[in-house]
Amino acid sequence: MDVLRKTITNEGILALYKGATPPAVGWAAIDSVLVGSLHNYRLFLLRYGMTEPTPGKGVQRLTLLGHGVAGLGAGLTSALIATPMELIKVKLQLQLQKSSSDRQFKGPIDCGRQVIRTQGIQGLWTGFTGSLAFRSNFFWMFLSFEGFMRGFSKLEGTPYEISTGLANFLSGGFGAFVYWAFAIPADNVKNRMMSQPLVATVSRPGLFAHSGRPSFVSISRDIYTQNGFRGFFRGLGPTFLRAFPVNASAFFVFEAILRVLGAEKTRH
Repeated sequence: MDVLRKTITNEGILALYKGATPPAVGWAAIDSVLVGSLHNYRLFLLRYGMTEPTPGKGVQRLTLLGHGVAGLGAGLTSALIATPMELIKVKLQLQLQKSSSDRQFKGPIDCGRQVIRTQGIQGLWTGFTGSLAFRSNFFWMFLSFEGFMRGFSKLEGTPYEISTGLANFLSGGFGAFVYWAFAIPADNVKNRMMSQPLVATVSRPGLFAHSGRPSFVSISRDIYTQNGFRGFFRGLGPTFLRAFPVNASAFFVFEAILRVLGAEKTRH
């Protein structure tokens, strides 16, 4: 609430939407890669035996661990395109000047252009190791989602039975809680890596360019030195407030569309 009050007082109500363009444009691509690769990793693991019998149906299904491993692979794959989007979002959100004319970056395109001009194209992947660490936690997201869905399926035929859509909604929301409980430390480190001021890249003969920017380990060390273990969990409250409705809705819509597409495929 203190952050909300100060942001509105110092920068105006529209400051709450700084950095909104990269997610609005880029998250469709990021999530397409995420769930598209997730589906293919699941098929791969099913093909190579990470399966178990489905109770009462006589067919094989992916194990809970298999769902987690598929989520891990999907998270790491999506980091390739998520990192530049998140880098630009973080840099735009950290501009505290009320007037847009006083800000270093005039918008997402200008921000990307300045990063490339200062650090080269590789500068757009600043914080990539943090992004990998953060997105590896999709292991917990998809493992827990499947676990909750299996738990709700056990209510079938009882007075507490719920629809598939509601089960998707609740499982997505609860799964998001599990995800963020594990992911918030890496998210804090990743965001600090991305928030570092632009520093020109220094080339080394025979080696990849070196920027001199803080590493995942050095920033983790700084967080612990300054704030202790609790410093890694800063922002968990607002994240939890957002996590349930956003992810519950996302899973509800995603699973519903898959059922519709499956039904259409069966009819044709």
